[in-house]
Order: sequence, then structure tokens, then C-alpha cells
Amino acid sequence: MTLDVDIPEPPALDGPQNPDDYDAVVESDERVGDNIPREALALFLQEGAWDAGFDEWRDHTYMTEDEFRLVHEHGLIDEFDFYWNPAAEDVGYRAPSFSDGVSTLDGEPLGKGERQGIEEELDELGRIVSEVLETDYIHRGGEEFGFFSDDED
Repeated sequence: MTLDVDIPEPPALDGPQNPDDYDAVVESDERVGDNIPREALALFLQEGAWDAGFDEWRDHTYMTEDEFRLVHEHGLIDEFDFYWNPAAEDVGYRAPSFSDGVSTLDGEPLGKGERQGIEEELDELGRIVSEVLETDYIHRGGEEFGFFSDDED
């Protein structure tokens, strides 16, 4: 099933979040408050990681166009967050969820199962974009992610 919608703008990753808010992320003392990886991730999203991940996701998602419109209307795409996890050397993400005030889809009640299904599809989008960032954009020789060039002695 292909979702026939335009690719929205990527989330901005406007401000750093507390790394402790992410599952299995522990920020080391020497890198506390370091925004360089976050800024690099935001740039990678703008440079095509978001488009590539979204394109792959929309080719396989079960989300309907009406459900996506609801997601877009409630600003959930902007609520995605991606974070470099230095402990595991991978990209973590936080997928958005609906606030309690969202209860209808096209005037019909939005059931708990529908709501959960949409949020699961958003989680899948986050996973795919995270994988695109890790495999196609983050170079293990880049110092911005705590790696060091092989040329250094």
C-alpha cells in the first residue's frame, strides 16, 4: 500500500532535549549539553535523510491519507525528535503521539485501536528515518559524533 501524500518538511530539532528522556540513552559527563551531533542530524534531515526515509515509509505504511491529514493537522510531524546516542553509537528517536484532545477523524470517533495504529505507523517512520541517518549520513570518521579520523595519531 502506498500513501499518496507529499513529503512534509522534516522536523527542525529546534532545541536539545534531555538525553535521559530517551530510552537507553545515558549521556557521558564530558559531552553534557553538546549540540554538535544534534545540529548535524538536523542538517542531514534537511539534506535528504528525511525525504529518503519518508519515501521508503510511505511505500509500505498502512496509514490512510485521512489519517495522515489528521497527523499533519495536529503538527505531529514537527514533534519527531532524533538524538545521537553516544553510548550505543546510533540514532535514537522519539515518535510523537496524539494529545488526549484528539478524538475524531473526519467527524467520526477515533477509536483506541485506530489511534494506536496511527502512532505505531509514526513509530515505524521514526525507525526508518533513524536507519537512513545511521547508514547513509553518519560517517564513522566524523568528529561531530565523537568518532576520530583514522589519520590522527
